[in-house]
Amino acid sequence: MSTSTSPISLHYISSHRRTQSHPSNTPLHHNQAIEMLPYSTVAEAEAALGRGLTGAETMWFRYSSGMSDFVLYCHNVLFLFLFTVVPLSLALVELRWPSLIRRYKLQPKVQLTPSAVFRCYTDVMRILLFTIAPLQLASYPIIKLIGIRTGLALPSAWEILSQLVVYVFIEDFSHYWIHRFLHGKWMYENIHRVHHEYTAPIGFVASYAHPVDAMLLGLPSFLGPALVPCHTVTFWLWNILRHFEGNDVHTGYDFPMSFTKLIPFYGGAEFHDYHHYVGGQTKSNFAPMFTYCDYIYGTDKGYKYQKKHLAKMREQWKSGNGSNGEVNHVFDEFNKSE
Repeated sequence: MSTSTSPISLHYISSHRRTQSHPSNTPLHHNQAIEMLPYSTVAEAEAALGRGLTGAETMWFRYSSGMSDFVLYCHNVLFLFLFTVVPLSLALVELRWPSLIRRYKLQPKVQLTPSAVFRCYTDVMRILLFTIAPLQLASYPIIKLIGIRTGLALPSAWEILSQLVVYVFIEDFSHYWIHRFLHGKWMYENIHRVHHEYTAPIGFVASYAHPVDAMLLGLPSFLGPALVPCHTVTFWLWNILRHFEGNDVHTGYDFPMSFTKLIPFYGGAEFHDYHHYVGGQTKSNFAPMFTYCDYIYGTDKGYKYQKKHLAKMREQWKSGNGSNGEVNHVFDEFNKSE
């Protein structure tokens, strides 16, 4: 990918433009910003940039040149619905072959029925169709206003990575405080309680929320790109990362190769599962991805204090010396400790 970040929008090409006379053949400096160029071929785009396109830029040109910026933005809605399918495989394994993964289940005493899983899925689809997707589409003018660009040159891998890191920190911090606010008495009882209806979450629960809840906790995801505008490709990757993280922390399972064990300070399913189990009374584990805010502001003490006891009980259950109820009993002790 090119290290240049100047935008060249190529998404409004039409047949009548292609018949227009070509602008000056003088190559443009690669740092010069150009908008809505009427170039219909890779060669014309390369002439405008004054250099050859990278492989990634060529693919981007061929894929996106016939699409409007709005259509490219709508890919985020597509990602939203695609990620409703991701938890389906784990749900099917739990329903059909529960013994294969039960030892990794964080609340093994809770077993959802097929009808309960189906009801959760249909509820989530309704929320996505009538709340989250419309909110995303309505935010398009804001996306244009803040400067999310769609053209060439593509950002470098380093630029994408650095922007994603910034977005993660901004999202973690702002999400943490909004989440704590939602656990106030009135906000929880009237708004956030909907998301906590599933005390033993499954992946679908990531999007199961009151419309106001979905809007408030969706704001932190837009805050990073608003402060540090990026390319549409980076914005796509950011949305995919957020959907993946949301599904991951709501799986209800702590697998041996989970990201919690691979990425330092990543909360993961175990961290968030406790938050769901305790529910409205919890004063712990508000972080969405990384746990530094809970550590800094002391909202992980009860969880950390009892975590070693939970691990001990789970090991006993895996070895056949404990029962499912004992593991849930430890969660009850967590609740008392808060």
